Amino acid sequence: QKDYRTHYHLKQMELNSLLEVTEAINNNLPEESLYKIYDFTIRANLNIEKYALFVWEQEWRTKVLYGVSLPDNGQVVLPDELAALREITPLAEVAAPFNQFEVAIPILHKSQMLAMVLASGAGGQAKGQARGQAGGKGGTLNTTFLQALSNLIIVAIENKRLARRRLQEEALRKELEIAKNVQNFLFPESLPAGNRLTVEASYLPHHSVGGDYYDYIPLDEERFLVCIADVSGKGIPAAIMMSNFQASLHTLLRHTTNLPEVVKALNYQIFQSSKGDSFITFFVALYDFNTKELQYINAGHQPPLLFEASGREYQLDSGTTVLGAFDTLPFVNEGRLPDMASFTLFAYTDGLTETENEAGSELGSDRVAAFLQEHHQDDLAQVHRGLIELADAFRGTQPYKDDITILSCRVNAR
Repeated sequence: QKDYRTHYHLKQMELNSLLEVTEAINNNLPEESLYKIYDFTIRANLNIEKYALFVWEQEWRTKVLYGVSLPDNGQVVLPDELAALREITPLAEVAAPFNQFEVAIPILHKSQMLAMVLASGAGGQAKGQARGQAGGKGGTLNTTFLQALSNLIIVAIENKRLARRRLQEEALRKELEIAKNVQNFLFPESLPAGNRLTVEASYLPHHSVGGDYYDYIPLDEERFLVCIADVSGKGIPAAIMMSNFQASLHTLLRHTTNLPEVVKALNYQIFQSSKGDSFITFFVALYDFNTKELQYINAGHQPPLLFEASGREYQLDSGTTVLGAFDTLPFVNEGRLPDMASFTLFAYTDGLTETENEAGSELGSDRVAAFLQEHHQDDLAQVHRGLIELADAFRGTQPYKDDITILSCRVNAR
C-alpha cells in the first residue's frame, strides 16, 4: 500500500511538472526561461546526480549542466557513437568526459536529432538498466519521464526557432521584392537603336538584387549622356544606395550638365550618406552631335574602350578617384575627345574582368580588350553575347562572384 501511494504521488508530480512546462510553452516564454524551467523541474522531480543537455544548432551546444563540469566551457563535440543513437542507451565504454554519465537519451523529432541528454542517477554510475529506468547505487533514474520532458521542451524551442526563421525569411523576401522593384526603376525603359545612335546594355546580377547601374539620359535633341556605376557591397544596401545615386544624378542634370560639377556634387552626397564606409565607381560621358565632342569623367571605374570608325582605340581613364571615399575629391580631370563623328564606346563593371576560373585566375582586362579589338564593329547585341560567352567559357564550373554590367554606345554623326 505504501509503495502504491509513493508510485501514485510520483506520477502525480510528473504530470504536474509536464502541465507546468506546457503552460510555460503556451505563454511563449523565451528559450532561456524554458531551459531554466527544464533544469528546475529535473532537479525537483528526479533522483539525479548529474546530467547535461546538448542541443544541435548547426553544431552541438551545451544548454544545461548539473553536477558535472565539462572542458571548453561545456562546448564539446559529441562523439559519433553518441550522436548516432536513436533510443535510450546505457553507456558502458565511452571516451572522457562522457564516461561520467550512465545513460544517453536522444531527443528526436520526425527522425531528426534535436538534442541529447546524458545523465546519471543518484548514487553513482550503474551498469545495469531496465527499460525506462537506469539503476544506480541508492536510487533509480526515470529515463522515460526525462525523455518526455526533454522532448516537450526541445521540440517547443525548435518550433519557436523555425517560426522565427520563417518570419525572418518572409521579411527578407519582402525586402528583396521592394529592392528589386526599386532597382527596376534604375534602368532606362528603352534604349535608342537607330542609324545615328544605338545604345545596348546587358545586366547579370550575382544576387537577387545588386549594386550595378547603367543609364542613358537624353539631355536635348542634340546631346545625350551615358553612364555606368558599381557600388561597393552587395544585396539590398547596395541597391538602395545605387537608387539614391541615380535619383541624385537625374536631379543634378536638371540644373547643370557640367560634368565636374555633377561629379563633385555626387561625391559629396555619397560621402554624407555613407560617411566613407561605402563608395561608388562611376563613368559618365556626354556627347554633342553638333560639336561632335565627347566629354567624360572616369571616377575610379574600369576604363571603358572607345574605337573610332578608323580603328583607332582610346582608353578612357581621365577623371578622379572613387566617389564617396573623401568628403572632397582631391582632383577632377575632365577628358575631352574632339572630332568624334563616328565611334563605338564599350563600358563594363569589374564583375566581368574579375571572373575567375577553377585555378583562381581572373579573366582580366587584357582578354576583354582583345575581344573588343576584334569585334568592335559587330552588332552591339552580338558583342555583348560574345563577352558573356567568353566569361562563361573562362570560368568553367566556377560561379560568378559579382554582378556583371555591359554598356555600349555606337554613334554615327556623319
